[in-house]
Formats: sequence, structure tokens, C-alpha cells
Amino acid sequence: MTAVAETPAQAHRGRRRWAGLAVLAASLLVVVMDMTVLNVALPELIADLRPGPVEQLWIVDAYPVVLSGLLVPMAALGDRWGRKRMLLTGFSLFGLASLLVLVADSPGQVIALRAVLGIGGSMIMPTTLSLIRNLFPDPGERALALGIWATMASLGAGLGPIVGGVLLELFSWHSAFLVNVPLMVVAVVAGVILLPESRSDRPGRVDTIGVLLSVGGMVAIVYAVKHLGAHGLDPLTPVILLAGLAAVALFGRRCLVQPEPMLAVGLFADKVFRAGVLTALSHSTVVMALLLVASQWLQLVQGWSPLAAGAALLPLALGGLLGSPFAPAVAARIGVRTVLGSGLGITAIGLAVIFVLPRPIPYAGVAAALFLVGLGGAALGVGSALIMGRAPSHQSGSAAAIEEMSYEIGAVLGVSVLGSLAGAVYRAGLPDAAGSDVRESVAGSLGTGYEGLATESFTRSFAVVGLTGAIVVALAALVVWRSVPRELELSDTAH
Repeated sequence: MTAVAETPAQAHRGRRRWAGLAVLAASLLVVVMDMTVLNVALPELIADLRPGPVEQLWIVDAYPVVLSGLLVPMAALGDRWGRKRMLLTGFSLFGLASLLVLVADSPGQVIALRAVLGIGGSMIMPTTLSLIRNLFPDPGERALALGIWATMASLGAGLGPIVGGVLLELFSWHSAFLVNVPLMVVAVVAGVILLPESRSDRPGRVDTIGVLLSVGGMVAIVYAVKHLGAHGLDPLTPVILLAGLAAVALFGRRCLVQPEPMLAVGLFADKVFRAGVLTALSHSTVVMALLLVASQWLQLVQGWSPLAAGAALLPLALGGLLGSPFAPAVAARIGVRTVLGSGLGITAIGLAVIFVLPRPIPYAGVAAALFLVGLGGAALGVGSALIMGRAPSHQSGSAAAIEEMSYEIGAVLGVSVLGSLAGAVYRAGLPDAAGSDVRESVAGSLGTGYEGLATESFTRSFAVVGLTGAIVVALAALVVWRSVPRELELSDTAH
């Protein structure tokens, strides 16, 4: 067989393609970091602004709630308007919103800023995947590119607390937002130079009623879950929850009956596509909960500084860095199903380790658990290849939106459901006489005589979150294993 030499023009396009991937991966890194950097900054922000329990959860969740609610319309708009144009607009809005933190001096203003950041993030995240699909038509190259993309997601989740810790050692909590500004300036310049413009040849229409249903439904569901965790069951909570579920169901039905829907809901008819979505959803759920609870355990129970707590979470990123780039090659050798199932299985084992560790929990055991969870996240790149590869090219925007919704909904579920579970277990271990400050936070127990009981109760809640997360991911691994054919290869996912 005679090898065909690569022409200089082809070599240039190849280099430009990988340089474009670097811009997309770096932008994802920043967006994911913004989801976790606040975990470390939260105690100082709470001490400064004194938000209530529900306000604290909304400060964390306003960003992923808005982001996940707008992913669908932004992906559809990007397919029609231009994905590069949408991405650069998102970069600009993200940087501007981060700069406005300089004038934020109340919990409500911080929540509003996080919501605007969510709008910017909703412009960035689905377009990165759509542009990767456009840049890498070859299934093998695309799988490698998505592996690198997944690596950046793992790295961002791990670097967020470290960057937050460094910034808090030197500056106030405002710096957790301001760090985005120079990064977005660089991203805009690099994106203008390196990224090609692309549009869908059959773009879905932007449906105003559909937007209202999807966003309204998502906000209602998350609010109901938060309210249930903070205040328990009352007559209003189930009404709000049912209204949110009904809105989401109506949105899905509306998309099914439209000839060119805003979201290609029909993709879910493919069980392999569903397996990729479940992989992203389950892993994101447990990782966000783990980062939230672990960062507070390190600072409030162990007494570590924000910088030390951020560095202590680094094993999560190291696990992802080691596993993600090699996952596509391993899948080509041992099978897609094996990589997905074993990745989720390793994640479940890591979470279970937290539950079985002796009390008081040693950091070495937590570090091992974090590493295993990060290593299990190597399956995300393969899952992403399934999601993007099973969708026709004109529906790549919908596939990207669905994948990103999986990550963002997972983040919301992790913080609101598992975070609320941690709070409930913590409060259950305290007597009513402890007072409201002690029952709201370990920090409120200082000087009250309940310090030992509060730290013990929070440690127990940390362990319960680990066990619950392990069960969730193990069940997801079982479903994925049954959904993906044994003989499926990554090259089979290309449409």
C-alpha cells in the first residue's frame, strides 16, 4: 500500500483544527471551574454577606439552573445564527458578568450575577461540542478530541477549588469571579483567529413557548427540591414540583410533534444515546455533591485554609488527567461497553470508600476516594462520543445541548438533592437545644460547646453522601451495561 503524503495545506488545516480544539477545551475549563471555584469561596462569602440557607443554595445553584434551562434555545439559536458567533458572544457576556462582581454587595446581587454567568455559559457549552463535531468528522479523531474535552472537564472540576483557594489566600471572595475576566479576553481573541464558523443546514426553530416551558419547568423543579431540603414537606412544595415536571413534559411533547423542533427529543429513542446521557448525568451528580461536601468538610471539620482545602481536592483532577486521554484507545481494544461500565463502577467504589473509612475520617482515605472518582470519569469522553456520534450532523446542536444539560442537571441534582441530604443528616445528629446557628452550619457551633457534636454529625453526613452517591452510580452502571451492545465500537457511532 502506497502512503499518500500530506500536502502543506492539509497539514495547516490539521494544525488549525487542533489549535481550535485548544480554544474550545480551554473555554470549557473556565466554565467548569466556575461551577466549583465557589465551593471554596462560599464560607468567606457567607461570612461577609450573611445569606440565609436558601440564599446560600441559590448562590451555588443559580448558575447551573439558568445554564441548563437555556442550553436548548441557545443551541438552537447557535445552529441558525452561527456557532462561532454564539460562542464569542458567550465569552463576552461571561467576562462582563464576572467584572460586575465589583459592585455586588448583597446575596441577591450575587445570585443575579451567577444567573447572568449562566446565560453566558449556556452560549458557550453546547457550541463547543457542536464545533468539535464540525472540526473532526473522522470518528477516531473525534473520539480523541472528545477525550481531551472530557479531560478539561475533570481538570476544571479539580482546579476550581485550588484556584479559589489561591485567590482567597491573596484576595477577597470577589476574586473567584474576577479571574474569569482576563481568561475570557484571551478566549475571544483566540476564537476570532482560530475557529471556523458553522451552522446547521436544517436548524430547529427557536420556540418561545418551548423556552418558557423548559426554563420555567427547570427552575420550578429545582426550587421545590431546595425548599424540601431546607424546610421539609409543606403543602406548596409538591404543587411546585408537579408544575415543573408537567412543564418539562409538555416541552418534550411539543418537540416531538414539531417537524423541526428546537430540541431533537427523538434522539432518546436510541438506547445507546440514552446510555451516553446517563453516564454524563450520573457522574456529574455525584462529583458536584462530592466537591461541595468535601470542600466544606476540609475547611469546617479539618480546619484547613481555603488554599489547603483546594489543593486537597487535586486527586480528583489527577484521576481524570490520567484516564481521560486514553479512554478512546482502551475502548477500541476492550469495547465501549466495558469502558463505560467499568468507569462508572470505579466511581461507585471511590464513593463507597468514603462511607467505609474509619472515624474520624483520615484525609489519605478521602484522597484515594477522590482519585478513584476522577479516574472513573475517564468514561465521560467515550460517553460523549456516543452522544455526538449517534446524532445526525444537522442535529449536532441538539445532541450537544442534551449532553450539556446532563452535566448541568447533574450539578443541580448533586447540590440540591445530595447537598440537602447532607444538611438533613447533619441536623438530625444535633439536639434542638443546639440553636439555629449550630444547626445551619458547623461554623455556627464555634464557642457554643457543640463543636465536637457538630463536627461528628457533619462527618456522618459526608459518609452518607458517599454511600448514596455510590448506589446511584452503581445503578447507572448496570443500566448502561444493559443498554450498550457488547460489539459496539466507537466507529459505529458515526452518522
